[in-house]
Amino acid sequence: MPAIIVMAISISLIVTILEISNGFQNTDKEKIKMAKTFNCNKFQILTKIMIPANLSTFINTLKVNIGLSLVGVISGEFLVSKAGIGYLIVYGGQVFKLDLVMASVILLAIVAAIMYQSVVFLEKIIQKSHKFGN
Repeated sequence: MPAIIVMAISISLIVTILEISNGFQNTDKEKIKMAKTFNCNKFQILTKIMIPANLSTFINTLKVNIGLSLVGVISGEFLVSKAGIGYLIVYGGQVFKLDLVMASVILLAIVAAIMYQSVVFLEKIIQKSHKFGN
């Protein structure tokens, strides 16, 4: 089981680090200069400028990571698991049970859709409270 978790984390972690880093680097430099002129420390710049400016980046990264994490988990189950959706897909392919394979893929698609829609719902809540994205 830990190998499956490691696979999911390693696949999505690289994308997360790159996207968040890119978002932080593209934050408005003028706002950061202005905050430094008012003697803001690094923590204040992070919490008052960087994070609010990158809320949409966080949400978009989370949306991408849903798919990547599921790919990581299923790939890990292909390799080492004796149970789970990935195992059912491999087992169904080995014993020529297409119904088992298709049911597993449809279940995986439903789980992915539910997770994605929950992030969309979270995004709408954050947009209402923070008014970002303009």
